[in-house]
Amino acid sequence: MKSCLFYSGILLLCLAVGLYVVCSLYLLRNPWILHKKKRLEFYCRHISHRGGSGEKIENTMEAFTHAVAVGTEMLEMDCHLTSDGYVVISHDYNLMRQTGYDKTVSSLRFQDLPLYEERLEVTFYVGHYSTGKDRKFVLLEDLFKKFPSMPMILEIKENNDLLIKKVSNLVKQYHRESFTVWASEESDYCPYTWSVIIDAVIKISKPFKRNLLFFLCRGILLLLLFYTGLLPFVPLGESLLLFYLPSIINRTYIPEEAILKKRFVVYLLQKLTMRKSLFEHLIKRGLQVNLFVCNEESDMEAAFAVGATGVMSDYPTLLTNYIKKHPPPPPPPITQPR
Repeated sequence: MKSCLFYSGILLLCLAVGLYVVCSLYLLRNPWILHKKKRLEFYCRHISHRGGSGEKIENTMEAFTHAVAVGTEMLEMDCHLTSDGYVVISHDYNLMRQTGYDKTVSSLRFQDLPLYEERLEVTFYVGHYSTGKDRKFVLLEDLFKKFPSMPMILEIKENNDLLIKKVSNLVKQYHRESFTVWASEESDYCPYTWSVIIDAVIKISKPFKRNLLFFLCRGILLLLLFYTGLLPFVPLGESLLLFYLPSIINRTYIPEEAILKKRFVVYLLQKLTMRKSLFEHLIKRGLQVNLFVCNEESDMEAAFAVGATGVMSDYPTLLTNYIKKHPPPPPPPITQPR
């Protein structure tokens, strides 16, 4: 009798696991059964990293203007706060790499920010440099005025409530709620940053709530959900997935993290993250999948081949020419959110 109950239990467990696996796989391919598809007001294949830092000095008005002129569909940038309360575009908090001055953005007034170096190495393309006539830092508000309808990714580079609030207010003031995307990489404050940004977003408007990019913690959670089969059952608040193309690591991009310099770790990262079935599932749910930073044609080809809907590059002209030579399928129609 006990033996019979034991085998019956094993059989029931196997049936339950089998049913779970079948349901998970089916819903992975057919997510609309459980989830309403997201309807974004933008669809961007071409994204310029720091305004296209390989062709002009990064994050300058000249760089952003050039990228838009050659056909970019989205601009990516990083936000900091000056001592006099201005939201300024700068990748680094400390200005040594960019200007040669060992000062932080928050310690200076906007008018006292030094000029960029005349020649600046491209972070994601070691050994390559950019130059330009414009070497001035840019205010976020000036970019909003210059490009009122251009989608932008705004990365919050500081764990700073005031910075988040000021960026939120600017987005609302210039009516950019539906085509501005929030991002953050503050791993040390990941849960904190996530909750603060969510709160800020909700206070602005409902459409803006959807335009979130997966932060580090949420990206890890996304992979865990995918590999455990739970992803098809879980609602997602984000609109975009932005991730490294792992093949650039230690080739065009040399990371500071020692762990990423190990060949096996990069190989494992490639195998775990570049999953076409994962990307297809997210796309079917209305998310956009962007890979960065692709500064060679072979990397652009690899990114689109694995299922990316968009590519981020430091070389907007190169990316424009690549897309012209290799046009992807037409994007889905953009409809107004309900």
